[in-house]
Amino acid sequence: MKFNRAIGKIKVLSFDLDDTLYNNHPIIASALRAQADYLKNLPGWPHQDNHFWMACRNKALKDNPELQHDVTLWRQRALYLGFLECGLNHDDALEHTHNAYAAFANARSQISVCPSVIELLTDLKRRYTLIAITNGNVDVEQFNLAGIFSLVLQAGKDGRSKPYGDLFHNAVNQLNIRHDQLLHIGDSLDTDVQGANNAGCHSVWLNNQSCAYRYQGLADIEISDIKQLQCF
Repeated sequence: MKFNRAIGKIKVLSFDLDDTLYNNHPIIASALRAQADYLKNLPGWPHQDNHFWMACRNKALKDNPELQHDVTLWRQRALYLGFLECGLNHDDALEHTHNAYAAFANARSQISVCPSVIELLTDLKRRYTLIAITNGNVDVEQFNLAGIFSLVLQAGKDGRSKPYGDLFHNAVNQLNIRHDQLLHIGDSLDTDVQGANNAGCHSVWLNNQSCAYRYQGLADIEISDIKQLQCF
C-alpha cells in the first residue's frame, strides 16, 4: 500500500464494480456470446461481421453522442439500427432489440464475487457506508453483492460517466456528506481516480492490471490487492 497524500476522516467507501471487485473480462465475453447466439438465428444478421456491429455502434453514437454515458442504451440503439439495416421493420427491430439485449444482460449478471471479497466488504460495512459508483450496467441485486451497498449509482441514468464528477456529486448530495468524506476505490486511473479527484473526493487506485493510462494524476492511495483495504 502506497500513500501519496494524507486523507482525513472518511465516512463513505465507494467502489467501482467491474475489474475492481471481480474479473469482468470473462463475464463480458460470456454476455457477448449469449447475444451472438441470439443474433445468429435471425435472418440477415449471421452474414454480418464485427465491422458491421462496430458501424452500428458508431452510427448510434454519432446520432446521439450522449449515449457514451449509458452503455445500456448505446447497445440497444446499435442493435436496433443493425436490425433495420438487415431489413426488419420498426416493430420487429424493437422486439429483437429487447430479446437480444435480454440475452446479453442475463449472461452479464452471472457473476459470483469470491467469498474473501464478500467477507472484506461485510467487515468494512460495519465501519463505513458502502456504495457503488460504476460506468457499467450490471445489477448487483442479481448476484452475491446483493444487500452490500447502501446506494448504487450507474452512469447514464444517474449522471455522466466517470471521469465526469456527476456520479460523485450525486452520491455526496444523497448521503449528505462532504466530498472529502468519500473515498472511491477503482481499477482505472482514467475513470475512477481521475473522476474522484475531479469531484473533490479521495481516491484509491487498485493497480493490479497492466494497462496504459492517459491520466497523469495520482490517487491518494495505491494498492495492488483489494484485500489491502482490510486495514481501513
